[in-house]
Amino acid sequence: MHKLFLISAMILPLIAACSIDLVDERGGGGRSPSRVTVKMFAITAKGTGDDIGTLMLMGSRGGLRIEPALGSLPPGAHGFHLHENANCGAGMKDGKMQAGIGAGGHFDPRATGKHAGPLGNGHQGDLPVLKVNTEGNAFEMMYALHLSLNDMRGRAFVIHEGGDNFSDQPKPLGGGGARIACGVLSAEK
Repeated sequence: MHKLFLISAMILPLIAACSIDLVDERGGGGRSPSRVTVKMFAITAKGTGDDIGTLMLMGSRGGLRIEPALGSLPPGAHGFHLHENANCGAGMKDGKMQAGIGAGGHFDPRATGKHAGPLGNGHQGDLPVLKVNTEGNAFEMMYALHLSLNDMRGRAFVIHEGGDNFSDQPKPLGGGGARIACGVLSAEK
């Protein structure tokens, strides 16, 4: 009986630490959580295109809560990352204009230089895979455990054309390919 009590006393705090409850990141202990909405746009080598929806960002004890409300995307799994610059503009790469190059690389403030997924010890901007249904919509809520609302300021969210294997092999940065959608959160918001 004593062993059971001891094990329970050790496990309960771990379970409690894993719960994901909203908190007010503005301080002051208010009841409603701080929320930020990011508008997302289709992007091409010619620049920013049509509005495709929003990401609702909220602080939580479990990191950043992301609620996508997106449409007009190709069905399937897509690489999804926080990039270092608040810029969705096209740019020159490998001798040709490409979509979303202005966003720079994945947000990596610890300079790890590796793509290890949202639970790994690589880029802090590695997010869970964005799942798009057969109608081209994405609504599945996700958590980015290594991020907070404060990390979002002056950054861009980027959606890639393909999935993400959370590795740099066989292709760099999870093999997601071209950037197809982007949204920015300026430093002033």
